[in-house]
Amino acid sequence: MNVDELFKKPSSTGNAKRKFEPLQDPNEVYKSAKLDSNGDARSKGKASIVEDEAEDGEAGPELPPDFDEEDVPDDEEGRFFGGGMDRKTTQAMEYIDQQEDDETAPEKFDSAWVRRFALNFERKISKNAELRAKFESDPQKFMVSEADLDTEIKGLSILSEHPELYEEFAKMGCVGSLISLLSHENADIAIDVIQIISELTDEDVEAEQEQWDALVNAMMEADLIELLAQNLSRLDEGSETDRAGVYYVLGVLENLASQTSHAETIGQDGSILPWILSRIQKKEAVVSQNKQYAAEILAILLQSSPKNRSRFIEMDGIDVLLQLLSAYRKRDPVKDSDEEEYVENLFDSLICLVEEDAGKEKFVENEGIELALIMLREGKFSKSRSLRVLDHALGGVGGAPACERLVEAAGLKTIFGMFMKKQEGQNIEHFLGIFASLLRLLPGGSAPRIRTLAKFMEKDYGKIEKLVKLRREYASRVSPVEQAIAKERRTFDKEEQELMAGEWLSRRFDAGLFSLQTIDVILAWLIAEDDGAKQKILALLADRDEDLSLVRSTLQEQLEGLGEEEPGQKDFKDMLSTLLQFV
Repeated sequence: MNVDELFKKPSSTGNAKRKFEPLQDPNEVYKSAKLDSNGDARSKGKASIVEDEAEDGEAGPELPPDFDEEDVPDDEEGRFFGGGMDRKTTQAMEYIDQQEDDETAPEKFDSAWVRRFALNFERKISKNAELRAKFESDPQKFMVSEADLDTEIKGLSILSEHPELYEEFAKMGCVGSLISLLSHENADIAIDVIQIISELTDEDVEAEQEQWDALVNAMMEADLIELLAQNLSRLDEGSETDRAGVYYVLGVLENLASQTSHAETIGQDGSILPWILSRIQKKEAVVSQNKQYAAEILAILLQSSPKNRSRFIEMDGIDVLLQLLSAYRKRDPVKDSDEEEYVENLFDSLICLVEEDAGKEKFVENEGIELALIMLREGKFSKSRSLRVLDHALGGVGGAPACERLVEAAGLKTIFGMFMKKQEGQNIEHFLGIFASLLRLLPGGSAPRIRTLAKFMEKDYGKIEKLVKLRREYASRVSPVEQAIAKERRTFDKEEQELMAGEWLSRRFDAGLFSLQTIDVILAWLIAEDDGAKQKILALLADRDEDLSLVRSTLQEQLEGLGEEEPGQKDFKDMLSTLLQFV
């Protein structure tokens, strides 16, 4: 008999996110062993006898000869009951039942329990290690100790219900011992440890931050990340048990990545990101839960840390993502499937990467602009997502090469054509972001800039008319919020107003302030660049008795809102100061 088979347990990867469905609930197994259909406790080994007797309609010893039920005297002294026992016997039986109930009373989980568990746990680990070393070639002689150790590991699950004991558990040194079992020769022992770690660190555990930190910091000090990476390398997803093990590893990584410092540690490990990069490329007939989950972990790690983004860019990660996404330039993933989530996470990862100047450079180098334009023209699911990628790739000081490539790749016709059609709110925001980036970053007097300005002027300034119309729509949403804030402001003193400033600004942004500001930057650029555009904007504003003071006040507010020493903001401040001179 193979020792590994002892710990194998079937599992399945359903579509339910973050959950493996066990084939049978252990609690139900326990209940069915203890209770019959009427909810009465069964005696060990007696259930079948009782049921057989019930079916026959008779129970107990045979009646004596010539026994007649009519001859039974009245129970005047109350010695007999429905069960045929006298009062003393019944009292004795009740006493026995009470003692049994007391014996099965819930165990108290406190510091003393942690100490007992720690001592027991260490003994089980030592005994198993000793027997494995002594009988290395005879698994039969250490299988029992391995089963005992496995039971002890699974028993730790109860700790997730008592996070107040996390700090005590960490102090006892148990965490180091638990983590060390990730390198156990039996991969199934390691998988059970991974599952327990996932349970203990899960966001659903009602632990205080200090409690969670005490446990996780002890795990990190015991080389948790390195040992998880080793398990990713040794687990074979061709096996259902190992496939579940990989899933649990990814679950642990997700839990840890909720803290930026841990996410960075994971990303800087020598093996995790390379494994993820390889896993998301694995060819599968149907995108599996683990492939989707690997893509999700990638997105989380890239969102969490610039260092992780830089490292992934150095691994040619952008080229890989573009190749994977190219399969969806025309084809849509299956709706509400792991595949759809997988593609969504690939787009999220790409967006994070093109935020970095090095990422923008690689994106242009690997023809990301051209792929995004194909998706805009021919895609469905990919259309809005590729638009979002372009917005981020063209933005920022480092976006100039991407802006130039967009014009060179004949992207203006696609972008402006879509803008003039009816669009969802989020798409409009991305179009505005792209226009603002083109006007800000394309070199003055260059052919790409002249071609961009011409697009705004063509067809009797149709794009400018739409911009002014959008400005009014956003202003109509922001104005009521600003009026409510002005009313609230009067009820607060100066100190309270300073405390509320952040919340008030957030409410204005939620109403559409950012889009309103972006439109006014675009209009200011057009006014500065072209007299005909300026006259058109003045005429459109005059239709409702409005003038350039509206645009001026928005630009002034943006300028005043920029921090004195915020990195990357100097160029933006200079731009706003210059534009104010034209409005």
